[in-house]
Amino acid sequence: MKKIIYISLVASLLFSCSNVNESNISSQETEVRYFGALRNMMHKGDISAQVGLSDFENTAHLYAIGALENLKGEIQIIDGKPYNTSVKDSSILFDSSFDKAATLLVYATVKEWRVYDIPQDITTYEQLEKHVGLTAKANGIDVSKPFPFMLEGTASSFDWHVINWKDGDTEHSHEKHIGSGLHGTIENREVDLLGFYSDSHHAIFTHHTTNMHIHVKTRDNKIAGHVDGLTLGNGMILKLPSVK
Repeated sequence: MKKIIYISLVASLLFSCSNVNESNISSQETEVRYFGALRNMMHKGDISAQVGLSDFENTAHLYAIGALENLKGEIQIIDGKPYNTSVKDSSILFDSSFDKAATLLVYATVKEWRVYDIPQDITTYEQLEKHVGLTAKANGIDVSKPFPFMLEGTASSFDWHVINWKDGDTEHSHEKHIGSGLHGTIENREVDLLGFYSDSHHAIFTHHTTNMHIHVKTRDNKIAGHVDGLTLGNGMILKLPSVK
């Protein structure tokens, strides 16, 4: 009798542990990882390859942004599909392959997003930054850790650039990064924007004045690059990783 009770207790404990492990896995938060750092570019002039994109070719639900090796273009991968861009003959050249390397890469895998309407009074970049942080916190995301987000809809305007760094130039600044390749301002265009938010990764994958690093792709696939300024349009939506 005692032996039967002992076996039952062991089985019950094993079943309980199994359920705990499964629960931990299903509720695991989205983890943001990165290679390279902005400060290494700015202060050390290190624009060498830090990781090959081919390492992620078979990663399901991959979302990533960054800069190509030697700062010869921009990286943007949405749900495993690359929209990488570089400059050739004063035009944007799209590359949908993983046959590139990155000097900076920020990435995460997101299986499911939740959609949130953005209030009409949220229009500026600064207002958006505050709104993203507050909305994430209110919906169970640990904002002490970095997390990805997306914006979709028609932007009133956005400033963009695709970097094309001059070979041999070792003096880096944010202004030179913008002006080295193609750049401009686009108004009233349907866009998909992918960003990463963190208040503890300044000079790593966000600049020291902001908690966000955002890239943009127009829905017509004419432009994809880094966002330098943004004014939201009415009816745009915010997407955050689903928290179980």
